Amino acid sequence: MGAGGSVFVLVSGNAAHHRMVDSLKSSTATTLLIGISDSANADHWREFDARYRPMILAVASRFGLDTNDAADVAQDTLTCFLHDYRAGRFNRSRGRLRSWLVSILRHRIVDWYRKREGRREDRGDSALVSMPAEEDVGSVWDQERRKILLRQALVDLRRESRLTERTIQAFELFAICERPVAEVAQQLGVSTHSVYVAKHNVAARLREILQRLEALFDDN
Repeated sequence: MGAGGSVFVLVSGNAAHHRMVDSLKSSTATTLLIGISDSANADHWREFDARYRPMILAVASRFGLDTNDAADVAQDTLTCFLHDYRAGRFNRSRGRLRSWLVSILRHRIVDWYRKREGRREDRGDSALVSMPAEEDVGSVWDQERRKILLRQALVDLRRESRLTERTIQAFELFAICERPVAEVAQQLGVSTHSVYVAKHNVAARLREILQRLEALFDDN
């Protein structure tokens, strides 16, 4: 297949996030889908891979797969997606890109569960394991998507805004980590009023950045 070899690059951890950072700055999902229909367009596929692989890895990990198994499932999911997409099996009028990816990913996770059950049966262990439902995989996908976009939004906020690092840290500790306001104020050496102001100012700018990032993922 034209997507083999150098087009698929296994990434994980920080490397995956750095590739995600680069991929979120340019193309919409629609642009990427148009681009990857051409087997010679490796650049758009790399963007697509960098954008969605981190979410697939995160979801697989949430369902109990270790790093290596999650990487295998991510590779299989993306390979299956690209093969089916270029074969014309994805009809966008019938559903969103997110739904299709979730469906493929869920099947790959179920395959992993079944293989694990088979190994347990071979050892004589109980193999009664509940398979994840598609709505459960979809729910986890949405949670991980929000986390990834929030991390990226904070990166962009630090790069683009004139807000001080202390202001952004106050927001992170108070609004994201849910630390008590008095504790945050003491740690950063500011007043509790300053922490509340930081939350308001950062939240307003962060919403704008998140809307921009979410637009890149919208595929309708």
